[in-house]
Amino acid sequence: MAPSTDTSIWNQEIPVPEKAISYVDDAVKEKMPQGTKVRSIVPSGFSYWARTARIETLGPEGNVVSYFIKVHQGEPGCKLVFGEFQSMKTLWDVMPELVVRPYGYGTYEKMEDIHFFLCSFHELSEGIPSLDKFPALVAELHRRKISPDGTFGFPYETFGGRLPQFFPVTNSWEETFKSGVERTFDIEEKSHGFDEDMTQLRKGIIEKVIPRLLRPLETGPNKIQPRLVHGDIWDGNCGTDANTNAPVIFDATCLWAHNEYELAPWQPERHAMNWPYIEKYTEHFDKSEPKEDFEDRVLLYSMRFNLHASALYPGNTRFRNIVREDMRKLVEKFPGGYEAWLKNK
Repeated sequence: MAPSTDTSIWNQEIPVPEKAISYVDDAVKEKMPQGTKVRSIVPSGFSYWARTARIETLGPEGNVVSYFIKVHQGEPGCKLVFGEFQSMKTLWDVMPELVVRPYGYGTYEKMEDIHFFLCSFHELSEGIPSLDKFPALVAELHRRKISPDGTFGFPYETFGGRLPQFFPVTNSWEETFKSGVERTFDIEEKSHGFDEDMTQLRKGIIEKVIPRLLRPLETGPNKIQPRLVHGDIWDGNCGTDANTNAPVIFDATCLWAHNEYELAPWQPERHAMNWPYIEKYTEHFDKSEPKEDFEDRVLLYSMRFNLHASALYPGNTRFRNIVREDMRKLVEKFPGGYEAWLKNK
């Protein structure tokens, strides 16, 4: 159920021993309903960062029930499974018909440095979710829940791949997003090293582009509301259940955000889910005001998505080069920032 991997992007050994998915630890069994009997565990799915497997059981009533387990190692792995559980539980509570069910997380009893996340298993069909169905369901997720206290961000650290991302809880989407991007910039520079051009473009993004594109969302008559988003719905984090033909989403890094932030992974042409999915989504959830900024906002959100991707792969500058050009386009388009827009409004 995990996404496939591309060795041209990353070909390092998975940093988790295979032994971790050779048996079902007692700590994992405790997350299953009482009376469950484990029948087997076999590797299933692919991941750059984790060992993944399918666990087949007999449930308390004698029916076959399958689970999916992701296993990580070390202190980062402990944080990772906690963040994934919090994200998936938050989404499940809002829209269970779309979300893989989370059962729990924890640490192995026999291997104390091994940490796991357990959820329902879904046999996925080939290809990506339907253009006709999926954007409408994502729009429904965004409509269904608004932040209870009106704040943006997420109180827990989540992980995209092996790296953390944190969007602090604030009363302003501009502030939350800017803080998250600043942290991603720092991690990306640590991964690839200092670059003067990237540094200057970063300055323009932070000081000019973000205020220009996000501040109008919170100062106009149609102020945005903090919506629950999955946070990373690219091709590899969703699929179609082969038995029910219903779309499912997993591997969330959720937060309360501007709903259009969700569209970031659909902007790059390299993804199978791309601009047609964005256009279909806007048929079910209208573009925020000012509508004329829509494509530039999506590009800004996509820039953060690609920046995180760049940080994941030291030595591979493919994503850094994509980010560089996207930043240049935005910085050159909005040199006067929010002040110039306000003056000309």
